[in-house]
Amino acid sequence: MATPPKFPLDEREVEFSAIRAQGAGGQNVNKVSSAIHLRFDIVASSLPDVIKQRLLALNDSRITQEGVLVLKAQQHRTQEMNRGDALARLQEVIDSVSAPPKPRRATKPTYGSKQRRLEGKSQRSEIKNLRGKVND
Repeated sequence: MATPPKFPLDEREVEFSAIRAQGAGGQNVNKVSSAIHLRFDIVASSLPDVIKQRLLALNDSRITQEGVLVLKAQQHRTQEMNRGDALARLQEVIDSVSAPPKPRRATKPTYGSKQRRLEGKSQRSEIKNLRGKVND
């Protein structure tokens, strides 16, 4: 059973438009607009400001410069199923940024790793010194 989302979507903030799906599909694909374009304005949404900032900071090509997330769903044959798929994918994107990023803790190299590094450097130095001219 799936866990409930921490920040549920208000469907009134999401704009849907039906378009024709691409690709193979026979005669049906040429006359039925079954694919869905979902547009979600991140800045104007009712999400908490922290979540908005994390969404806008994502390096995602689906987010426009105006802060609108655009998803295209065309996997299913019906508009209703594609609409549900697009909403689920939008919720996944929101859930992915809902957890705060873990802080990075600085670490120091161990004494043994320092010794191994220095030993490797001295071996390499010795090899290069032996490449010089040979004195009789």
